[in-house]
Order: sequence, then C-alpha cells, then structure tokens
Amino acid sequence: MVPSKGTPKRGGGPGGEAWAIEADGERAGTVFINLIEEPPIGKHASLQIFLNRESQGRQIGRLAYRAACDASEYNVVYAHMRKSNIASRRAAEEAGFADVTPAGHSQLIMKHVRREGSSTGG
Repeated sequence: MVPSKGTPKRGGGPGGEAWAIEADGERAGTVFINLIEEPPIGKHASLQIFLNRESQGRQIGRLAYRAACDASEYNVVYAHMRKSNIASRRAAEEAGFADVTPAGHSQLIMKHVRREGSSTGG
C-alpha cells in the first residue's frame, strides 16, 4: 500500500486517510478511511475499499483491509457494506473485523479494533 492524498470524499477530507493498493507492481485499487457521523454509531472512522476487477478474488482485499487498519491513526475502524456483499464481508472478517450490525439495520456494519502493539495509532 502506498499513502495517497485521496479526494475530499475518499480519504482526503478532515480526519481522512487514503492509500493506493498495489499488487505485483500494478495498481490494484484504493482503500480509504473517512471520519463520518452517521447513525447508529455516531462519529467514527469508516473504511471503504475498491479493487479493480482483475484484482478481485485474489485475497488482496483481506490484506488491504488489515494493512489500512494497521496504518491508520484510528484504533477502531468500521466498514459499512451491503449485506449481500459476501466477498467483502469474508475479506473483512479475515482481516479481523467483526459483525456489529444492530438488529433491523439495513446495511452490514463491521468493526475492527486494533490489537495492542500492532501499530502506533490514536
């Protein structure tokens, strides 16, 4: 992963972070964290990942989820996704995210808490 400036809505705004994902020397996608305020959690760090089609299904997503959380200044990071997005859910779970979706909520909410000693982070 290579740190990136991001854009205002993709990790470049206040409290945001962004990285380009590279695999085998080629751009594979992007991952970013925005600081958002949204129910049911309130103000929180929210991670999103986008992989190029040719990079999907190669376990790059799970590595990017984990690397972004380790590189982030945030100790707690959430990921919001469609409940039908099984691939993203599986990648997030393998990177240490847990399902914390409240009953009746329309989107899947996953939470990652940094293990002590895994990075600096605030």
